[in-house]
Amino acid sequence: MSTKESMFATGDLVNCRIGGSKTEGSFITSRDGMAVVKLESGYNIGVPEGDCSLISRPDVMESGEPVEAAQNQNLPQVTIVSTGGTIASRIDYRTGAVTSQFRATDILHAIPGLASIARFRAIQLCNILSENMTPAIWQQLARAIHEEIKGGAEGVIVTHGTDTMAYSAAAVSFMVQTPIPIIFVGSQRSADRPSSDNLMNGLCAAKAAISDLGEVAVVMHANTSDDICAIHRGTRVRKMHTSRRDAFQSHGVAPIGTVAYPDLTVSLSPEAMKRGSRSLTLADNLEERCALISYYPGMDPAILSAYTGYKGIVLAGTGLGHVSSRFIERLSDLIRDGMTVVMTSQCLHGRVCDRVYDTGRDLLSISVIEGEDMLPEAALVKLMWVLGNTTSTEQAKEMIQESLVGEIERRSVA
Repeated sequence: MSTKESMFATGDLVNCRIGGSKTEGSFITSRDGMAVVKLESGYNIGVPEGDCSLISRPDVMESGEPVEAAQNQNLPQVTIVSTGGTIASRIDYRTGAVTSQFRATDILHAIPGLASIARFRAIQLCNILSENMTPAIWQQLARAIHEEIKGGAEGVIVTHGTDTMAYSAAAVSFMVQTPIPIIFVGSQRSADRPSSDNLMNGLCAAKAAISDLGEVAVVMHANTSDDICAIHRGTRVRKMHTSRRDAFQSHGVAPIGTVAYPDLTVSLSPEAMKRGSRSLTLADNLEERCALISYYPGMDPAILSAYTGYKGIVLAGTGLGHVSSRFIERLSDLIRDGMTVVMTSQCLHGRVCDRVYDTGRDLLSISVIEGEDMLPEAALVKLMWVLGNTTSTEQAKEMIQESLVGEIERRSVA
C-alpha cells in the first residue's frame, strides 16, 4: 500500500482517463501500478496510474487538521453516536493505520452529501470492534442517546460494527422509548474498497434519521445493487451473511420502510411506529447474568452446570423448540432454583410451539417459557431487560410473552 514510487501523493486532485472520457477524483494510493481514486460521489475506482494526470495538490494546514465543514443551521439536528466499526473508520495510507472518525467534520468529509441532509453533532462513545460489545456499553449507549434526545436531537444515528449490531439495536429498543428515529448503521466493506457500502448506507441512514419514523431501526443495503436501503425494526433484524452488502434481513415481518438511492426518498410501512407517537423514557437496568445456548444432538446436560448462578437462559432449540429428555431433567433443577428459561428456535422463521410433541409438553410442565417467534438474540436481550426491571417470576413470564417493542408478531408473514 506504499505510495513511495507513485508520481502522486495521497489527497492529490487528479484527472483520469477511462475509455474515451475523463473524470476527476482524489488520489488515495497506488497498488500494483493502479491508482485508487476516490470520486466526488464517494466511490473509489482503480485505473492505470499512467492514465492519470495531476490537477492540484491540497493545501496543508500547519496544524494538520482538516478544514471545518460548513453546516446549515436551518436543517434538522442529528446526533451521530460512534461506537466504532468499518463505517466510522478511515485508512491513513501513509501508515496503513485504521482510525475511527467521530468528529462531525471528519464524518462530513468522509461521506459527501450529508451536509445537505441535516446538521450534525458527533460524539464517540467508544471505539471497539463489535465483538467486544457488552451489556454495560449498551447501557452507556442508551443513556447517551437519551441525553441527546432530551437535548433537542431530532434524530440519532449510531455507527456500529455489523457483527453484533442487531444485538445492540434490540438492546436500545428495550431501554429507550423514543419519539424520534434512532438509526443503527454499519458498513460491510471499508471506505477504501471500490465496492464499499459506507457512502450509500450513511446517506440513507441520515434520511431515515430525519424521517417520520419513531422507533429504533437498522438501515443497510436491501440488495446487492446500489438502489435501495431497507429500514429494519431493531428487534426483528439479523445479519445473515458474512460479507454481502445486503447481509441484514428482517425476520417474521417485512422491513418497516425503505430509502431509495440516490434520490433518498423514504417510504415507511403502516406498521412503522411514527415520530412523536411515544414520549421519551429511559429504563436501562439489565440483568447481565443471562446466556444464549444453542442446543445440538447429544449435547451433554452437564454443560448447564457452567451457568449455575445465572438468572436466565435463552435456548435456541430444534424445530418447534425442543431439546433432549436428558436436557429437560437438568433444566428442571435450574428452574426450581430460580432460573428463568426461554425457548426459541434455531429455524429463525416460524414460531415456537411446545404443545405439539411430548418433548414440548414436558418443557412446559417444568415452566420453560415459549419465546413465540422472537429471534434468539432479541430474546436474550429482552430477558436481560425484563429480569432487570421486574421483581417477580410471574411478572417476568408475562412480559417475556408480551410484545413490547415489536419483537413478537402474533402472525408471522414468513
